[in-house]
Amino acid sequence: MHPLISATDLAQAIQHGGDILVLDASMALPGQAFDPQQRFANAHITGAVRFDIDTFSDPESPLPHTIPGQARFSRLATERGMANTRRIVFYDQDGMACAARAWWLTRLFGHENVQVLEGGLPAWKSAGLPLESGPDLTTPAPFVSRPRYDRLHGTGDVLDIVHGRIPGLILDARSHGRFEGRDPEPRAGIESGHMPGARSLPYGELLDDNGRFLPVEALKAKFETLGVTDTTTVTCSCGSGMTACMIALALVCAQVGAGEPVVYDGSWAEWASTPDAPIVCGA
Repeated sequence: MHPLISATDLAQAIQHGGDILVLDASMALPGQAFDPQQRFANAHITGAVRFDIDTFSDPESPLPHTIPGQARFSRLATERGMANTRRIVFYDQDGMACAARAWWLTRLFGHENVQVLEGGLPAWKSAGLPLESGPDLTTPAPFVSRPRYDRLHGTGDVLDIVHGRIPGLILDARSHGRFEGRDPEPRAGIESGHMPGARSLPYGELLDDNGRFLPVEALKAKFETLGVTDTTTVTCSCGSGMTACMIALALVCAQVGAGEPVVYDGSWAEWASTPDAPIVCGA
């Protein structure tokens, strides 16, 4: 299954009565200030339910939206009706970044029938497709977790890459300024910079003016410029594991790299808080 679905294709699939669950995974990223739940109540795709990324996180972790444990994810996914047999489509109220995180997280726990609405809610609106207001009406359906932890890296794994103990290329979705150490991090107490050997790829550079991914050939060319080949194992990083998932999604769309892309869940928030983890500045 292709990881993206267009607004018109999703509308047709819903109209034809397929077993599809549409979920709004929106949240406010650093620098944004809005209530995604209120926005959802005001207008959402007909029949959609909310997928709160903060709820689908480890409440005990000091880091932002860390992956939850297997039991927690299974319970919450069941409550949301995310049965293993259903086709799951995530969307974002503004674009695709939060939906990409939900896509990666759901696949991490073994649900493979998962897609992202290309262009998010703006694309749905531009196509003149129906919206509704009010709360979501969720019907639980059993979800059984089958984790794919090969899609996940921790700080120890990234240290192994940095020190050359295992092969891999780190792509960082933060801005060039944060990557190079010129601009501050949005989280207090975290210095900017990057991991030795990492390459900078702000996730916005993967998108066109409508917030959709560039054509596949353009994506491939961009990844190749950064050193990604068919034998490259790519680890995706960002500030806190959110927009790294946009790089992962783009890699799967472009079908480049060796196997599945991996996401460093703690990303820069964890790396920069880890004693003795090396930090470099500049391009």
